Amino acid sequence: MNRPSFDSLSVELGGIRLKNPVMTASGTFGYGLEFDGLVDLNRLGAIVVKGLSLKPATGNPPPRIVETTGGMLNAIGLENIGIEAFVRDKLPVLREYDTRVFVNIYAETIEQYAELAARIDPVEGIAGIEVNISCPNVKAGGVAFGVDPEAAAGVVKAVRKSTEKFLMVKLTPNVSDIAGMAKCVQDAGADAVSLINTITAMAIDIHTRRPRLANVTGGLSGPAIKPVALRMVWQAARAVKIPVVGIGGIMSAEDVLEFMIAGATAVQIGTANFVNPRVSMEIIDELCRYLEENGIKNIKDIVGTLTA
Repeated sequence: MNRPSFDSLSVELGGIRLKNPVMTASGTFGYGLEFDGLVDLNRLGAIVVKGLSLKPATGNPPPRIVETTGGMLNAIGLENIGIEAFVRDKLPVLREYDTRVFVNIYAETIEQYAELAARIDPVEGIAGIEVNISCPNVKAGGVAFGVDPEAAAGVVKAVRKSTEKFLMVKLTPNVSDIAGMAKCVQDAGADAVSLINTITAMAIDIHTRRPRLANVTGGLSGPAIKPVALRMVWQAARAVKIPVVGIGGIMSAEDVLEFMIAGATAVQIGTANFVNPRVSMEIIDELCRYLEENGIKNIKDIVGTLTA
């Protein structure tokens, strides 16, 4: 029996080859450089940088992170340095690493999404764009793009027209039909979908009778949402022909394997990075051992193998 090597972990998102299926989730790994010295950035399948907007954003007032049972709530408010500062100050350093870099973007209007994509399109060193459609559409009274199929499709079509780069759309779980939403963005031009984003939630201080977050509600992430994420990834993978990237409560190699068996081609590690900054390295090692112990030549062989 051939012993699996680290090359046996390689996967493909469309035409983009990743050394392994372990990506970092936007908003949990900074711009990647913050983790240099804690992990070997060259070993990651890909880095998805913190969400970027056209102009720098300060985010929400504190408190904006609260620990919960089995997870955490965040209402950071998408604080970031803006696309221009990222390209000027962060990307030149990221280019020195042999790891794919995906840029997560967000906006308040379809026009802003299109402009962001147009600015990114000619930039070297960016493998693809991840579009966060969980943002409020200011022209529609603040309703998030990601809960309205027509609005979501409008964003994807506009971004697709503005760039030839690989386009991944990050889906919100706050919908009644995740499979339908995945198919909607596929038909609008997405090359892949990533899911799930955080679940809208809240926490209350019983002593002050006030919300624990200044923003009142925030996004729930961590192990508490994994069963929901797993179910939605399974549903989305059955509905689309493009790759699915699983996100939600992944803490171990076993979690990664569950998502891949459910149909995910790759995964993103999020909240676990706060608990253990080296978790991505440990998971990559554990995945290699799993292949060896089970005589699996390539991890791609387990994708979508759920028997149900």
